[in-house]
Amino acid sequence: MYKRARIAAKSAARRSTFARRVLTAMLLAASLLAVAGSVEAGDPLLAYGARIVGDDARTRIVIDFDREPRFSVHYIANPERIVVDLPATAFGFPAKDLAARGLFKDIRYGKMDEESARIVLTTARPVKLALAKVQADEAGKGHRLVLDAEMIDKQAFAELVKTQSWNDQTEADQTTSAIPAPEKAAPGDFVIAVDAGHGGIDTGAIGVDTKTEEKQVTLAFAKALTDRLNKEPGIKAFLTREDDEFLSLSQRVLIARQNHAGLFISLHADTLKQKDIRGATVYTISDKASDKLAADLADRENLSDQIAGKETVAEPPEVADILLDLTRRETQAFSISLAESVLNSFKDQVGTINNPHRHAGFRVLQAPDVPSILLELGFLSNADDEKLLLDETWRDKIAGLLTDAVKRYRAAVMANGG
Repeated sequence: MYKRARIAAKSAARRSTFARRVLTAMLLAASLLAVAGSVEAGDPLLAYGARIVGDDARTRIVIDFDREPRFSVHYIANPERIVVDLPATAFGFPAKDLAARGLFKDIRYGKMDEESARIVLTTARPVKLALAKVQADEAGKGHRLVLDAEMIDKQAFAELVKTQSWNDQTEADQTTSAIPAPEKAAPGDFVIAVDAGHGGIDTGAIGVDTKTEEKQVTLAFAKALTDRLNKEPGIKAFLTREDDEFLSLSQRVLIARQNHAGLFISLHADTLKQKDIRGATVYTISDKASDKLAADLADRENLSDQIAGKETVAEPPEVADILLDLTRRETQAFSISLAESVLNSFKDQVGTINNPHRHAGFRVLQAPDVPSILLELGFLSNADDEKLLLDETWRDKIAGLLTDAVKRYRAAVMANGG
């Protein structure tokens, strides 16, 4: 009897141990699932590989992700593009692995905001995605996104655009919630919007030697200038973008107006085919370009929204004329005054191109009530300019000279009762 009781006790102990082990395993599994869920929710996807194959009739794109991506596809006309929207994604593959070919003449990808990324496929002719799916990697390394594009006629593409249900979020909704107002702006403070050109999916120009992206150069200069301006009493400067984020041209203008900016300074560092041209240039708005270089630059800068896959809604001609007329009558004189003040600060201190004050129809300068300039700090296509653009000491020098220019401009405006 005692022996049977001892055997029963041992059996119960074994069952208890087994139960504890099962419970521990279940808790561990739940913990691992929770960790995995938190990683997926909190960390960006990693796109670690890409490849593109095909010809001008059919082209396949494959992108490898560390885990399964959610995605959506949309079509945009004028020019014809396919937009693939993703959650926050870090693109870790070499750019050459997804160089445009076949049906695509340009491929861009990058961050849109903290929670989303985008791939924009500009097509050489009308196309549709015959296949767009995510499948598990056979080696168990994650998932891959497969996009099969095939040519179609213009009418079929127009029908795709017309029948899709997607509409981009309105500019105002995106802007007001995302951009903070200047800190501690007191009544009477002179408020300045400092705009770092490009950002996110729109990388801008690429350095000739270091391959540095323009969006990085402009953000570094914008932060340096904002910090320097905010050391001046009575001046409050703020950034239109504070990190690697895409903003449309109209969003940049709206941000300046929403925050009651008295000045808008947009910073850029473009490239030119003529690699020997170097130096700074200051642009103001005009409905007619001062020269071909200014016209070409404005055309490229105005393409920023298309690069990011945003559908540009054209203003009716009469509205555009009114906007430009308002800009001319109310703010153009002030914009020109600011441009001249900047160039006076740069004199004998910073190299400039010939005829350094130029003008063209830059959409980012169209705020009807905010004097605005676009400053090309130099050209990333010129090796000497590129070295300066990446030099922190030179950056601080430029910030100081621009601050002096703003102070002189403000003094002149105040003296005239502004």
